[in-house]
Amino acid sequence: MTGPEVDALLAAPDPQRWEGRRDKAMLALAVQTGLRVTELTSLNCDDITLGDGAAVRCEGKGRKQRTVPLDRPVQNLLGAWLIERAGRRSDPLFCTRTGRRLSRDAVAQRLSIHAQAAARTCPSLLGKSIHPHVLRHSCAMSLLQAGVDTTVIALWLGHAGVRSTDAYVHADMTIKEQALALTAPVTARPGRYQPTDKVLAFLDRL
Repeated sequence: MTGPEVDALLAAPDPQRWEGRRDKAMLALAVQTGLRVTELTSLNCDDITLGDGAAVRCEGKGRKQRTVPLDRPVQNLLGAWLIERAGRRSDPLFCTRTGRRLSRDAVAQRLSIHAQAAARTCPSLLGKSIHPHVLRHSCAMSLLQAGVDTTVIALWLGHAGVRSTDAYVHADMTIKEQALALTAPVTARPGRYQPTDKVLAFLDRL
């Protein structure tokens, strides 16, 4: 999705409704971090760290652990949501009103609803199939447009092998934080970007 399309999508959830505030925080997190939908639905409240070293910790394919830094707008949304959510550390971060963890299908349904609403103010969304993996691709495109190397993007998205040493974990986060500093916040509108065939092939493998 383009920058204006992302902006329209994030503006679609109703801030007056509990579900709307939850969905905005969830979609903003997905767009900024590129988490897979299963990684997103598996998050617990204590997987979010705010303040200095703000980041989200998740478990990806092959039970590989990774940590992705959070920018200030997403931190603010998550901070407000955690206060409203008022869950225990082990409770699901994104849940139903009854406290049950959102399913993959529920996330896809909520995204579809908001994409349809966003299309009313952003006509370029009309006819597009917006599903959770599109948010992951949008994150990768944002990093690419900012000039981040594809090897760092692969690390960001969880395609690198597991490293067990503390020294590497520190270097891992440093690299990712440098990549985050290159990107605009999810609410910013980037300029036009035309990916090469090599970049498109890379995205297809995500």
